[in-house]
Amino acid sequence: MAEKGTHYERIKDYLTDKVMSGEWPAGHRIPTEEELVALFQVSRMTVHRAVRELTTEGLVHRRPGAGTFVSNERPSLDLVAVRNIADDVRSRGHAHSSIVHLLQRETATPEVAGSLGLKTGARVFHSMIVHLENHWPIQLEDRYVNPAAAPEYLKQDFTDHTPNAYLMTVGPLERVEHTIEAVLPTPAVCELLRIHAGEPCLLLNRRTWSMGRVVSRAWLTHPGSRYRLGASFGRVPNGRS
Repeated sequence: MAEKGTHYERIKDYLTDKVMSGEWPAGHRIPTEEELVALFQVSRMTVHRAVRELTTEGLVHRRPGAGTFVSNERPSLDLVAVRNIADDVRSRGHAHSSIVHLLQRETATPEVAGSLGLKTGARVFHSMIVHLENHWPIQLEDRYVNPAAAPEYLKQDFTDHTPNAYLMTVGPLERVEHTIEAVLPTPAVCELLRIHAGEPCLLLNRRTWSMGRVVSRAWLTHPGSRYRLGASFGRVPNGRS
């Protein structure tokens, strides 16, 4: 991989930023290689490598004789499986990183206490983390955790691994509850996800159980322009789908 700051990386970052910011929507024709050569004052080989790798990553696609266009496909969030977002990002050949904005002990509000099966004012753990794909925010994870289920939660380095990965090691997943909402982001969410005011977001509300108790309640917010929701169903051996 080229070192950060090389011409090759600068071109990839420029094109990626245009797409992920929404300035270049799906179907938009990106500049030709000749135009990029002139813009960055680099060799044709350097430009070709940057565009080729973005094509391999699925961000853009070529149409012979027509040019290179922003792809219509967006990463899909599975509504059935509880998956580690870092694994999803890496499965696409991209880099996952995270920014921890909050990780602390709090007293539970009535809403949080009720969702975790605790009494109002009980001790809970609260984290707020932004997950990034190739340095672009794709999810704001606002999570409350039952300390009895994960007593070492606040000691974790969530820039190294995700809350999902850690909680999966604490106990077997027994039950999951999902609800989906289409929401407009608050100014604070817009800032954290680097999106424009008014951009629709997909909000996944999730509760998980292990060993007969609620482990966590999470609100997962995704920019609508960078994510889509999906699910796959099949028949399992006991005959239930």
